[in-house]
Amino acid sequence: MSTVEPGIARHYEISDLEQRILSALAERGVDVANLRASDLEAVDEFHIGGVVATRELVNQMGLRPGSSLLDIGSGVGGPARFVASTGDVDVTGIDLTQSYVDIATSLSNRTGMAGTTHFLQGSALDMPFDNASFDAAMILHVGMNLPDKAKLMSEAARVLKLGGMFAVYDVMRLKDGPLTYPLPWASDESMSFVSTPDDYRSAAAAAGFSVIQERPRGAFAVEFFASVRAGMAAAQAEGRTPPNVGLIMGANARTKIANLTAALEGGILAPVELLLRLG
Repeated sequence: MSTVEPGIARHYEISDLEQRILSALAERGVDVANLRASDLEAVDEFHIGGVVATRELVNQMGLRPGSSLLDIGSGVGGPARFVASTGDVDVTGIDLTQSYVDIATSLSNRTGMAGTTHFLQGSALDMPFDNASFDAAMILHVGMNLPDKAKLMSEAARVLKLGGMFAVYDVMRLKDGPLTYPLPWASDESMSFVSTPDDYRSAAAAAGFSVIQERPRGAFAVEFFASVRAGMAAAQAEGRTPPNVGLIMGANARTKIANLTAALEGGILAPVELLLRLG
């Protein structure tokens, strides 16, 4: 584990997060005793665009029924459950934060998806898997916490089968400019490693990947956070817990969202999709 990883893991720790998620769902009238994966979509997809972004990314991967997918930085398991429930795919998630692994496992148990989703704690830069273990892999808003993109790409290449697809959806730097903290992925600059699309492409090429497709999603991100802010305001006015990604960001969610939105609107940052194929 690198010297920055313990601090990054602590950044994502939220006390009683699973209970907060269940309470927010109950407030919306969800029967939490008979939970379905789709019930969780508003709160368990911790990246810009939520399940809409996940669906659009996964639809480009060409996953076949019965294939094995690795979700690098799986959080509380939303993307893994989405893929497993909609594509008949077996998904393994790895995440640095143990509490996220525990919550992901629990929520999959609650939704009857323990057989098709599996989660374990570990580093994306030193994954505990054999060579050529997976048919495909994805990473959604995790690279911003990884200081070594070359190692990320080499590890992904190592655990993928030849011809495997690696789908990347990370926030990337499009131009120079200052960032204001905290951000959703970092309390301060010591744990933020935002890189350019060119950095990703170069690291991918060195690891043996070819770029199949690339798409910046800045306008999509600005629209998404406008809807998140509106939802948070409405929930606050009604005395409810906002059922969106703000729940996982903790008490200073509004500040994190405002800081990120400023960078998005200024064109400094944008989420970018990269579809990579090994070999």
